[in-house]
Amino acid sequence: MVGLMLYYVFNTAYVLVCFILLIVVLLQQGKGGDMASAFGGGGSQTAFGARGGVTVLAKVTTVCAVLFMLGALALAIVGQRGPGSIMSGAAAPAPVSAPAKPATPPPAKK
Repeated sequence: MVGLMLYYVFNTAYVLVCFILLIVVLLQQGKGGDMASAFGGGGSQTAFGARGGVTVLAKVTTVCAVLFMLGALALAIVGQRGPGSIMSGAAAPAPVSAPAKPATPPPAKK
């Protein structure tokens, strides 16, 4: 039971990391990708755009990207075995047996 709850807590944290990564990426300023550089107006820049210092948003993006990748890998592994199997150490449930045969049929009416 605790393992299943831990699974849902981890899943919720993963969704929050996804939202934070989405917002941080959208808040960042483009690196010389405006319309003027598309038509040759950005010739004074380097081949991959001007590179300034690493900002706080870039660091947060890197951390969230690493957490996103590790979380996706962990959820994929846990998802193949079932949410309770790794975290709680519980054995897999027993297979369902074949349905029972019905009792003798009622006598036919004449």
